[in-house]
Order: sequence, then C-alpha cells, then structure tokens
Amino acid sequence: MTTPTSRSRHPERHRSERVGWLRAAVLGANDGIVSIAGLVVGVAASGASPGAILTSGIAGTVAGAMSMAAGEYVSVQSQADTERADIAVEQRELDDDPQSELAELARIYVQRGLTPELAHEVAQQLTAHDALGSHARDELGITDTLRARPVQAALTSAAAFVSGAVLPIAAVLLAPTGRTEAVAIPITLVGLSISGALAAWAGGAPALRGALRVAFWGALAMAAASLVGRLFDVHV
Repeated sequence: MTTPTSRSRHPERHRSERVGWLRAAVLGANDGIVSIAGLVVGVAASGASPGAILTSGIAGTVAGAMSMAAGEYVSVQSQADTERADIAVEQRELDDDPQSELAELARIYVQRGLTPELAHEVAQQLTAHDALGSHARDELGITDTLRARPVQAALTSAAAFVSGAVLPIAAVLLAPTGRTEAVAIPITLVGLSISGALAAWAGGAPALRGALRVAFWGALAMAAASLVGRLFDVHV
C-alpha cells in the first residue's frame, strides 16, 4: 500500500516545470539552424567563395546569438517587471483592506468548485500561511515554476542559437568547393528533424509531428534564401 509518506519521497515531475528554459532553448536552437543555414545557402547560391560563405556564417552566428540573448532578456524582463508591479499592487491591497482580499480569495475558490464555507476556511488558512503568495498564485497566476527569469532565458537562447548554428557551419567546412548547398541543405533538414522531434518529446507532444513541422519551415527558409542568392548571382 502506498502511503502519503512514500509518495512524498518520489515527487512527480511535470513538463510545465521545463517551460521557461525549454521554450528559449527550442527557439534558439531552431533559429540558429534555420538562420545560419539560410544565410550560408543564400550566399553559396550567389556564387560566393568558400571563405566568404564561412565568414558570413560565423558573423551571422555571433550576431544572431547576441540578438537572441538581447531579445529574450528584454522580452522576459518586461514580463518580470509586470509580475513585480502586480505583486506590489497586491501587497498594497493586502495592507489597506485585508478583509476584502480574503473575500476575493474565497470567491476564487468558490468559482473553482468549493462550497462557500470551505472556500472561506481555505482562504483563511492560506492567508495566515502566506497571504501574498496565495494571491500571486491563485489570483494573478504567478508561480515559482512559471515565473519570468530574464537572465536564464537570455543565456539559454544564446547558447542554443550557437549550438544550432554549429550544424550549418560544419556543413560549410565539410562541403567540397562548389557543393555547399548540396551538403548544407540535407544536413540541416536532418538536424531540424532531430531538433523538432526532441523538442516535441520533451514537451509531451508526438515526436514525428514536431520533426515534420520544423523541417518544413526550415526547408521553406532555405529555398527562399537560395532564390535570393540566385537572383543576385554575385560571384566573389
């Protein structure tokens, strides 16, 4: 028989706990693969030399990683600022009118299915334990698991972008002269399929569906970049 004590020794792990870093990692890795693959394929299609293709890929990797880090930091920091502002408002309301806040918390629990009597009792006990934390969680939807972490998101995105960009850069290094497109495109599509499958698996979704949708958009991006390169046809 399983007792509460034995269950507590094996806490459940939920995929929502990964959502903060997983979103940034998946976005960064896929963006690194697609952006740099599209860049090197487009430059290669223009007739550029291998050195120029490699230089463009490395420069794009550095710029893209910094852009991802800055974009994620600013975006998630804005979310964190909003969370702090909302929590500050809740703290003022708790200080000014604790009874109204208690009644508000009880109404939330009634809407979730508790009887008014039980909802009031639960609200009282949670308020006595951690009033601000209870309102942040149940009224504002702010939890420690899903709380905004700007630095974590920025570093994860930048590192993931670089790790994704390594694939098309490696394809450039391995490709024979004049065959960059022929090597980079299939290698990139394989990498995108693996990335999409792993991201879907980590998030609890079907791996095949994740692989196909990421590979589709990657193929579309490289086709567009190749077309642009051929239109310019600039031999370096």
